[in-house]
Amino acid sequence: MNWFRAYVIGVLGILLFVSVLYLPGFGSFQNKDVANYYLQNAWKETGSANIINSIVWDYRGYDTLGEETVLFAAAMGVFLIIRKKEYHKYGLNNKNRK
Repeated sequence: MNWFRAYVIGVLGILLFVSVLYLPGFGSFQNKDVANYYLQNAWKETGSANIINSIVWDYRGYDTLGEETVLFAAAMGVFLIIRKKEYHKYGLNNKNRK
């Protein structure tokens, strides 16, 4: 089982390394049509004086909601793993849970 975990971690590490190699350089993005649209129309369409706030909450609201959902799921997963380990650490089982 340890060899399988090492294999999976190795493959994921290689995929991460290769994907980072193919990222564009910082500031080299050529197609800025969406960014220009946001800058030109954010105040007219949203009425917000803060352009960053209007982009995050008005234009990308569902994306922001999705990111928060993933963050919540990750936090709950970590909480459940830590909680389960503590029950095993002290010799408790499901019958002894309060």
